[in-house]
Amino acid sequence: MTVQTISTSPFAGQRPGTSGLRKKVSIFEQPHYLENFVQSVLDTQPNLAGSVLVLGGDGRYYNSTAIQTLLRMFAAHGIRRVLVGQNGILSTPAVSHLIRKYRAAGGFILSASHNPGGSDGDFGIKFNTANGSPAPEKVTEAIYAQTQIIQSYRVLIAPEIDLGRLGETVLGETMVTVVDPVSDYAIYMESLFDFDVIRKLLRSGNFRMCFDAMNAVTGPYARAILEDRLGAPAGTIIRGIPLPDFGGEHPDPNLVHAAELVARLKADDAPDFGAASDGDGDRNLILGKNFFVSPGDSLAILTANAHEVPGYRKGLAGVARSMPTSRAVDRVATILGIPYYETPTGWKFFGNLMDAGRVTLCGEESFGTGSDHVREKDGLWAVLFWLNLLAVKKQSVEEIVRDHWEKFGRDFYTRHDYEGIESNAAQAWMNALQEAIPTLPGRSFGSRHVMHCDDFSYLDPVDGSLSTGGGIRVLFENGDRIVYRLSGTGTNGATIRIYLESRRFKGYSVDVQETLAPLIGIARELSNLESYLGRVEPDVVT
Repeated sequence: MTVQTISTSPFAGQRPGTSGLRKKVSIFEQPHYLENFVQSVLDTQPNLAGSVLVLGGDGRYYNSTAIQTLLRMFAAHGIRRVLVGQNGILSTPAVSHLIRKYRAAGGFILSASHNPGGSDGDFGIKFNTANGSPAPEKVTEAIYAQTQIIQSYRVLIAPEIDLGRLGETVLGETMVTVVDPVSDYAIYMESLFDFDVIRKLLRSGNFRMCFDAMNAVTGPYARAILEDRLGAPAGTIIRGIPLPDFGGEHPDPNLVHAAELVARLKADDAPDFGAASDGDGDRNLILGKNFFVSPGDSLAILTANAHEVPGYRKGLAGVARSMPTSRAVDRVATILGIPYYETPTGWKFFGNLMDAGRVTLCGEESFGTGSDHVREKDGLWAVLFWLNLLAVKKQSVEEIVRDHWEKFGRDFYTRHDYEGIESNAAQAWMNALQEAIPTLPGRSFGSRHVMHCDDFSYLDPVDGSLSTGGGIRVLFENGDRIVYRLSGTGTNGATIRIYLESRRFKGYSVDVQETLAPLIGIARELSNLESYLGRVEPDVVT
């Protein structure tokens, strides 16, 4: 086996977004494209030589091919040991846990998260640092800069590793260890939650649940934990086998793409609890009988009830949320007397706060919730947290949520997504909004008066770094809020997201969209949405 140096030239557009580099599979399949990016990571992170790395992905199309390429490149660069999930499978939170448990220097996650898979779908790659967190902006910018000047990459010429066989294989001078993707993670979850009380609930005969793995990575994890360890009946897990194309479905756990699960929870014989996770296992959808728990409410409820769960009885250092996320958790933190932080979108911003011991729980409106147990959001962790609460409180999902609203008030909150927008048109629309920022304070829209407007920026309290361009906030005197943002997670045109929020302390049974209808109208009028995009109705409402 010999190391070969291969000449190459830069590709445009290899700047990582909030969750790594995501492109169509056809782009990644271009000769040298994947290798250029990986070489740029290795070139800018010299500490990886002689270290341990973790490697895995969500099983989507091109996952196995990419893993073999990365293993040969690691061997060519003196990586001492690589922990890789069996058959290339590792959920994103499991990668973060393995990095931290085995003191690895970092890890590579091969996933495009909730984006569609298959040969015509999306692929992605993300580098996580030694704390288990997605690489911070200073690292991703250095990687991007290197992709624009790269001239060659190095790879070991060697046969493929058998990823289906557990155990060790020597590749050059690198030890490749194929590990069970679930076992370490499952043991960790048992240390955080009361498995005995959850087991009693699931085996009681009076409680039924349904977990939708969406043909994605959490299928094996959910089956091993919920059915094998906790005793949920066979069939509790639906769409539980990871498929390269996710069964032709969109593995995004929202009310649109988890339609089968939503229908089950609305049926006359609905189970008591429903949940779903996404492509790489870091997002969650929580449902009760004919009842949807918004991600912002979920974070607030977990915060308010953390003392009920073994892993968090010692108390919370603080909580954090991304700026567009519902402010419901802010009120809970204030009453509990703990700090709360508002960060840009992207889990890497929570990592600094966790490492500094400032926060314990955190969440994003895009169905992401987590804690300092890892440095990624964690879908199955959130499901287990809810099961622990249901078992201890002996209430239904709806009863827990309504009790919370009675105590803390309710934030009526929704997100409207406009997908597949032509990129130049979306950017022109956003530019016009940014230019309008100075003119909005003091203006009135119906009975609402604009108090403040800005393009969100964040000064990291730990390392002093400044992040700008986080989204345009329009704050009204009555406490209502509109946020406009371009999403960085799609690969087909641009996605515009509009977030709307209104705080109420009465009328908890009122429909969210009906309650927010006046604010929705203002959001469209204020932003000239139809004039710029020719669109009014969103593609996805959550």
